[in-house]
Amino acid sequence: MAFTLYQLDGCPYCEKVADRMDELDLDYETVWVEALHSERNEVKEVSGQRGVPVLVDDGRGVTMAESEKIVEYLNKSYA
Repeated sequence: MAFTLYQLDGCPYCEKVADRMDELDLDYETVWVEALHSERNEVKEVSGQRGVPVLVDDGRGVTMAESEKIVEYLNKSYA
């Protein structure tokens, strides 16, 4: 399984997702993004928007945003 989590330092929504991934013992790569929305081009290329968190699950071909949806997906898919 290959996961990439795009997150912003100090973002409580990002921390929520990272905490759940740690609880599920899922290995993931973190990509730290810029604080300014206008500079989050890598996130936009991957997800079509500049908000974080964004999770990319290469194993299942899934890319998603919004912490609640990501945690729900992780619970259904990996818990």
